[in-house]
Amino acid sequence: MRAEILEGARPPGTRLSNELALAEEQGVSRATVREALRLLSAENLIRTAKGAGGGSFVTAPSASDVSESLRSGLGRLANAEHVTLDELLEARALLEVPAAELAARRRRRYDVDRLRESIPGDPLRLGADEQFVYNRDFHAVVIESCGNTMLAVAAQPIFEVLRTHLSRSTLGRAYHRAINEHHHRIADAIEAGDEVAAGAEMRDHLEYLRPYYQRAWRAAARGRADRSA
Repeated sequence: MRAEILEGARPPGTRLSNELALAEEQGVSRATVREALRLLSAENLIRTAKGAGGGSFVTAPSASDVSESLRSGLGRLANAEHVTLDELLEARALLEVPAAELAARRRRRYDVDRLRESIPGDPLRLGADEQFVYNRDFHAVVIESCGNTMLAVAAQPIFEVLRTHLSRSTLGRAYHRAINEHHHRIADAIEAGDEVAAGAEMRDHLEYLRPYYQRAWRAAARGRADRSA
């Protein structure tokens, strides 16, 4: 049923048959159908309405729905240690460097203003959570400014998984001061429409993050191990 919805065989607005009819169509029990409907609803692929005109209806998943589903899956894999930090950082570079280049090519005044607004004036006066919010917002705006929905869907869950694993880490004053400087340089390149410089600045920025993330990732892993002991 998921495949039929995603492939368009059951377009948005289609009303699904009742549980008994679906069970007969699919050759499964009503309990299996009920569980399938629950999962489809959790993925925002269907909505259920009550009353005389109610039932289950196919909905069109948004980019944020798909992104959240990916984030949840990546988070479970990372917690199970099936995905390494190096793999996440590599994937992030493969997505965010081209995103910065496209953002420079397609920049609008609105996008540049949002980039500037997402760089705090004095990051050292902010708490760790606030610093991460600014950091997340800056990268989110770069991705959104590239004008490619697929890049946005793919990149945001990776960044969110990293943020979730590292948000409680104390990365230090030098780190946050440097991050602000990097973000200013990336924003400058995007505003100037310099694709090469924007990509290079983003690449340098992500490489700078690597050793800090590695230390924080190890510390977070030790904390999880201690809590489970």
